[in-house]
Amino acid sequence: MNLDIFWLNDETLADSASLPAPDVLAQEILENLQATLAQFSSIAEEFEISE
Repeated sequence: MNLDIFWLNDETLADSASLPAPDVLAQEILENLQATLAQFSSIAEEFEISE
């Protein structure tokens, strides 16, 4: 298993000190995932109706 974490030292990425708190990031990720799931559900419903 390769756990290459080279990106942690990549200075071209955003300054990690200016990132939101982990709980804020987790909440944003959760909201994005829920919105994506809702979109996929909507698409799946359209396919079920058209069959």
